[in-house]
Amino acid sequence: MTKGWSKKWSGPLMATVLVSTMLISACGGATEGQSSTGNGGSAGATTLKVELFDRGNTPAGYTITDSYLTNLIQERFGDPNNIKVQFVPVPRSEETQKLNVLMASKSEVPDIVFTYDSGTFNRYAEQGGLTDLTELLDQHAPNLKKFLGEETLAYGQYDGRQFAIPGKRLVLGKYAGYVRQDWLDKLNMPVPQTTEELHSTLKAFKEQDPGNTGGKAIPFGMSLAPAQYDPLIWSFIQPLTEEQRYTLTQQLGSSDYPTLLPGFKDAMKFLNNLYNEGLISKDFGLDKDKKQLWQDVQNGNVGFYTDDAGEMYFPYNGTYENLQKNVPGAVMTPVDAFTDSEGKHSKPAYAPNAMYVMIPKSSENVEAALKYLDWMASDSNLFDIQFGIENENYVMKDGVPVVKSDATDEAKNRLYNFGDLAIIVNGKFAGDDAKNEAAYIAQTMDIYQEDMRKSVEISNVDNIQQVRFGHPIESEAKYGTTLADKYQEIIVKTAMVKPDQFDATFDSMLKDYMASGGQAILDERTAAYKAMKGQ
Repeated sequence: MTKGWSKKWSGPLMATVLVSTMLISACGGATEGQSSTGNGGSAGATTLKVELFDRGNTPAGYTITDSYLTNLIQERFGDPNNIKVQFVPVPRSEETQKLNVLMASKSEVPDIVFTYDSGTFNRYAEQGGLTDLTELLDQHAPNLKKFLGEETLAYGQYDGRQFAIPGKRLVLGKYAGYVRQDWLDKLNMPVPQTTEELHSTLKAFKEQDPGNTGGKAIPFGMSLAPAQYDPLIWSFIQPLTEEQRYTLTQQLGSSDYPTLLPGFKDAMKFLNNLYNEGLISKDFGLDKDKKQLWQDVQNGNVGFYTDDAGEMYFPYNGTYENLQKNVPGAVMTPVDAFTDSEGKHSKPAYAPNAMYVMIPKSSENVEAALKYLDWMASDSNLFDIQFGIENENYVMKDGVPVVKSDATDEAKNRLYNFGDLAIIVNGKFAGDDAKNEAAYIAQTMDIYQEDMRKSVEISNVDNIQQVRFGHPIESEAKYGTTLADKYQEIIVKTAMVKPDQFDATFDSMLKDYMASGGQAILDERTAAYKAMKGQ
């Protein structure tokens, strides 16, 4: 649930109107490439403001803006260039709404902002709120341009001009499943390989309580995060024609949404059945950041769940490590359990780009901002932000940094939010594709690396690629945030109603979804497809 200021702006349409009416007025700042002396005081230092996601997971001894990595950035980049790097925290769960408010304020918006939401980026570019970086990249960020490459940079272009710097995504697989192997062994059951087998497994977990939880067992751990519901939903989508993929898919933010695709209602009905059978987390609709889910897993109460590939093995998360400490003998096996009508394990994949890194038009520190991003793409800076200190955080093995299994808590904590600071890439960059994959697996303790490798392999099986038109769909930028919220409302409300109320609830909510922008997107995508095919 949103709180405080976010209630006022929780209506994305209101935020869109705010940005539309105020963003242009915030664009009268410095000309492109201009740098100012900032507000660094008598020393004349430039103050460079950089957005930073706050996930509420800062370890003791640090603050979100004062940590090992923020200090490293200041010492290596800021001090030599007479720049004070000031990080501006933005709650991850409210990042789009908060960014809309910041962008509407010339005085408050950071010099570097970012979002995973393509609609938000397109809207800012269309409204003239972003610095045109087309020529400036060559002047001030040649290392960055070389590092990203033309294919990745193309995702940050609007109307043929470069208005964002897309992060380079190194791992395209998204999701894997995990099941309590010790529970299966106790029940003498095999690892489920199909949706039907999984359903039987979940019922057995509930009825027989192999973990001796005293009635606390959650057969299927669920939260209101895509990693928990996406694999289930997409497995119910029926085979599509090219026209259906382009016209019926709705891209809201950085992901394709299946709201109008054949099979979506079947997925919601299955989720409704699971909920009414008591097989999924009862209050999943309140758990938007997965904190309750992860706690339930670590306490030994969850029998099966899906998540981002390898998430449970990462040292900063500690989900699996804590589970095995709390419940001796607990074992979780990576599993690919959901199957579609063709017997495939269909699941979404990431696009090649990650977040959209942008410099607002009102920024007076464009040159410094580009210099910062270019610094990150130079020498060992990105490597050190992502991997930490050799022999404390990692050791080199065959040219690949391998996370130390006996790293101290101090060493682990220093990298707790490296991904939110290394904004030019998603995934750990170790040099080339082979090293990147090896490093991704090796960021987990050696005792978990085989399971980590298996979960990554699962995430790449039967991937569903995103569909992309050659130009932005304006209605998706306009209505995307609103519809993303309504999509989650559909999931929660249709899951929780009694089975005899499901059809009426689903139909009513879909009608509201269409009236709130879904129909406008459908119409525009249909027209765009016809134009693409020359019809």
